[in-house]
Amino acid sequence: VRFRTSFSNTIYDVMKGRGWKETDSETDWDCHWAERDWVYDVFDNVHLENWQRLNHFRNGRELCRKDLLVKNLKRRKRQLDREGRADEAEAYDFFPVTFVLPREYAMFVEEFKRSGGVWIMKPIGSAQGKGIFLFSRLSEISEWRTDYRYRGGKDQKESEVEAYVVQRYIANPFTIGGKKFDLRIYVLVTSFSPLQAWLHRSGFARFSNSRYSSDPKDIANNFMHLTNVAIQKTAENYDARSGGKWDIRNLKLYLVSQFGREMVDELFWRMQMLILRSLFSVQHVMINDKHCFELYGYDVMIDDTLKPWLIEVNASPSLSANTKEDYDLKTDMLNDLLDVIDLEGNLKGDEEHVGGFDLIYDNGYVDMNQDDAGWSSYLGAAINPNKSSGGGGG
Repeated sequence: VRFRTSFSNTIYDVMKGRGWKETDSETDWDCHWAERDWVYDVFDNVHLENWQRLNHFRNGRELCRKDLLVKNLKRRKRQLDREGRADEAEAYDFFPVTFVLPREYAMFVEEFKRSGGVWIMKPIGSAQGKGIFLFSRLSEISEWRTDYRYRGGKDQKESEVEAYVVQRYIANPFTIGGKKFDLRIYVLVTSFSPLQAWLHRSGFARFSNSRYSSDPKDIANNFMHLTNVAIQKTAENYDARSGGKWDIRNLKLYLVSQFGREMVDELFWRMQMLILRSLFSVQHVMINDKHCFELYGYDVMIDDTLKPWLIEVNASPSLSANTKEDYDLKTDMLNDLLDVIDLEGNLKGDEEHVGGFDLIYDNGYVDMNQDDAGWSSYLGAAINPNKSSGGGGG
């Protein structure tokens, strides 16, 4: 198997470790683990052979750019309402109230004046916490607005000004040891038409360094409010040994000890459904291609009522590792992913469990195995050492 990639982190190690041969050829490869920009710039101009595989869909930004994700979720909710499916429409309550600025500034101001509270601003295309800030007064954002108008100049169209999403801040996060965290969950989509989605059992919680406070005077403390590793690792008290991370299985066991199995199972089921509903919202706008698959890093937060919230979806989740445990988790997950893609031709094609990946949707919901009765999702479950199996065991 010949592979091409510009990455030098875990994915490179995994492909080399499988005995695959590296190539720098533009076209002569079996698997290309590409940068997003390569897909936008080059993909439409190359012809791929039947067996070649690429790690991004053409327009994955529909799911992964903050403004487009919200647009697609809102549209799906409206569509369900129109179809008279009110219960399903109501289930699209897992993302905070969101506006896209500058376009929806007037609507945002109206909502802000009505309900106030703390809001969070995020540039639509950035990652790793860059450019994010919290505010609770309109005066704090009027400077931002004036600044962007000024920088844009009179001749610049509004569409060219850097857009932000502004969201109601989830001010009541569930905390452990007083610290806020979010979850990174790995989802593999092998097709959007029909939709085929796999959920990995592993993942991790990313903790802030500072104890959480909703006191307005702490609003500018990013070490308290943002869990991005890129931000937390610059804190004086950053723990390089744990990397500020906790394996999702340990988190699940901890939550069960606090709240009981039933409540935690409900939470993990709702996280799985949140993932699927976000995929349903983009299913018909995504350009499907039999050569493409995509690994998404879902960021989910849990509030103090144990309700999960979708924060964002990453099309290029970080595959760099900051601890030994992190390296093992990511290399195991990527090996499982390449087993699912199956360039070596080892699978029969009817598998529902491959390593730590479980098929959760295959043009319809995939049922849990009978011997896993009592749980509604495999997320956070132990990973079976048997590499793959069909519907009869996992």
